Amino acid sequence: MPESIEQFITEFIAAWNAHDIDRVTSCYCPEYEEEDVAQPTPASGRDDLRRRVAYYLRAFPDLRVSLDDVVVEGNRIVLFWTWHGTHQATFMRIPPTGRTVAVRGTSLIHLEDGKIRRALRVWDLAGLLRGIGLLPEL
Repeated sequence: MPESIEQFITEFIAAWNAHDIDRVTSCYCPEYEEEDVAQPTPASGRDDLRRRVAYYLRAFPDLRVSLDDVVVEGNRIVLFWTWHGTHQATFMRIPPTGRTVAVRGTSLIHLEDGKIRRALRVWDLAGLLRGIGLLPEL
């Protein structure tokens, strides 16, 4: 993996783990677009992004992201990750449960001029719901 992309990924994950919304949003283009399987509408621009990051961090104030694997092809990056956190505030209209969860997911990122221009986030929503006690174990 090229060193600059490796540095970008390291900074991106560090920003999330520092809960630094300004650092997270600085990794994105102003005209950024994102789809997240858990959100009813795509995000567009840094203001939407800022609200979404704050939403996740409010619901899981101890959220930590660990990077499981990375695939890079040109300006496309696929991140395989796991986030861990304790459900402490309403999330997806679900009142806080106080349960700690580990959620796996994948992000397909398209870079433009060293920043995220588009992203698709697919993650284990059913696993999250099982973790907070809303779905039975299979």
